[in-house]
Amino acid sequence: MTKTPSVEPSAVAPPNALTLRFAADLVAWQKQHGRSSLPWQNTRDPYRVWLSEIMLQQTQVSTVLDYYDRFLQRFPDVLTLAAAELDEVLGFWSGLGYYSRARNLHRCAQLVVSEHGGVFPTSALTLQTLPGIGRSTAAAVASFCFSERVAILDGNVKRVLTRVLAYSADLAQAPAERRLWDLATELLPPAEHMPAYTQGVMDLGASVCATRQPQCLICPVKNLCASHREGRPESYPVKTRKLKRSSHALWLLWAQRTDGAVWLERRPTRGIWGGLYCLPVFDNEDALSQALPAAARAKLLPKTPFVHVLTHKDLHLKPFVSQLTPRQTLAAELTAPERGGAWFGPSAWQVLGLPAPVRKLLESETESGT
Repeated sequence: MTKTPSVEPSAVAPPNALTLRFAADLVAWQKQHGRSSLPWQNTRDPYRVWLSEIMLQQTQVSTVLDYYDRFLQRFPDVLTLAAAELDEVLGFWSGLGYYSRARNLHRCAQLVVSEHGGVFPTSALTLQTLPGIGRSTAAAVASFCFSERVAILDGNVKRVLTRVLAYSADLAQAPAERRLWDLATELLPPAEHMPAYTQGVMDLGASVCATRQPQCLICPVKNLCASHREGRPESYPVKTRKLKRSSHALWLLWAQRTDGAVWLERRPTRGIWGGLYCLPVFDNEDALSQALPAAARAKLLPKTPFVHVLTHKDLHLKPFVSQLTPRQTLAAELTAPERGGAWFGPSAWQVLGLPAPVRKLLESETESGT
């Protein structure tokens, strides 16, 4: 019989003093030292907060900034986003990665319009029923925009709370994470302070309470922090299960006609680059070669291979270029209707949702003029 993992004894309720002082000290610090210059801050527009939260998942702030502004220029509100074609949304998302976020973003906007009259729900529980919105994202929108007393628990917040509480339960175990949600909820301030508190705990984790070498001397809650008293804040959070990095080699067929059009096909929804247009992908060079007419195989030219780094995987990409005449056609399996392939000229592929490395390849060719 499998034994259910238990939460360690250290995961006790926070002391009354901590419950009373933690939020107050954090709110006071945030108002004086917290971040306030990011474009999605100082707003209670749920559309903008939601968009920023989705973009910031697994993505650095510095990367998101340009995408966020550009996205809002084209899709300034949920009605505009819902009415857009998915291909255009993916085009504006191209390069941010984790493309299921963009597909869920588009579908979520459509449901907000069709089921909620174009107005975002005000409760975290209802927000969680929408595509792509998990518990923490729903809480961020509800807290920032509607002052609901709900806790967020992203990576930065987990680090702050586990250190303050010296919470040594293994967050790789679901019961331990559920207990941390409960403890996070116990530390919440009154509703009127929720926007500042939520921003404050996020800011603290993103700056002072860093993963390595936390700046405990300037931390506003150091006198309340159990791990600081222990002298070992970097021991928290505890999470034993780690994803191992892997690598994968892919061969890319860059088939190009003399008029400059390239052959692109839509990737399956599941898997890498799901739903995007892409150069045809193969597992080896022989399979790639067989997709070309016999007369074109002898002129197949390799380009410099390169590595595209994902969060937990390195993609070793090996592009090959083939120049085709208007009369030459690709193999039947590549031109089958279910693959969604077509020839796209430069003005057409530039607005498609493309994987970042494929876009860079095609743009390099355009810039070189070859």
